[in-house]
Amino acid sequence: MTQPRGDTILETRNLTKEFKGFVAVNQVNLKVKRGQIHALIGPNGAGKTTCFNLLTKFITPTSGQILFNGDDITGDRPAHIARRGIIRSFQISAVFPHLSVLENVRVALQRKLGTSYHFWKPESSLHTLNERALQLLREVDLESYAETPTVNLAYGRKRALEIATTLAMEPELMLLDEPTQGMGLEDVDRIRQLIKKVAANRTILMVEHNMSVVASIADTITVLQRGATLAEGPYAEVSKNPAVVEAYMGTVNVELQGAH
Repeated sequence: MTQPRGDTILETRNLTKEFKGFVAVNQVNLKVKRGQIHALIGPNGAGKTTCFNLLTKFITPTSGQILFNGDDITGDRPAHIARRGIIRSFQISAVFPHLSVLENVRVALQRKLGTSYHFWKPESSLHTLNERALQLLREVDLESYAETPTVNLAYGRKRALEIATTLAMEPELMLLDEPTQGMGLEDVDRIRQLIKKVAANRTILMVEHNMSVVASIADTITVLQRGATLAEGPYAEVSKNPAVVEAYMGTVNVELQGAH
């Protein structure tokens, strides 16, 4: 049964993953509020990506529960979780380098319609999707690149295209895994603004290493260390937490404090 708007959209209860005796995720209790940008941060090896893989069922939890809109989805298959509206950017982005930017978004829209495998349908039948595809490209500031072969896009704009293809799947909860990784300052700022823009009427859970991005757009931050929750709360509170300072050994803390 779906909870009222404003309640918790995603919750984990004692979520745990062990690999041959190594505990990668250790009894994590995560609550993501509807309509917020929630960031997962932590030092390398903290368990952030493993946590994402558990949520999308790329891997199966050893123990614990995952709830989405109040429903237990712990046993759901990845495709079923995607159909529920939990979409991870790389899962469905499938950026085809030799298709145009518009064609990439159209393919994602076609998947949503469930006609992906109707090979006998003429290509012209997909033109009805053009209007929605262009609308999505406007949302990520790529409309002027609609006819550009994707291979010719700069890296930051390819990431923006991935966000557009994710949006095409009409996610209720978007999972973004290191959206600014490998970017220069200009691209980082573009993607930061883009995430804030598309989050206006959506919920986003993101793993992000760039603390200035996290500080400027995240409503809530969960810090993981050695697979366990170390701290949770708004950025201003978490960045001053002594346990977080210690976990980052002082080096990232300079960045944490300087990101305001």
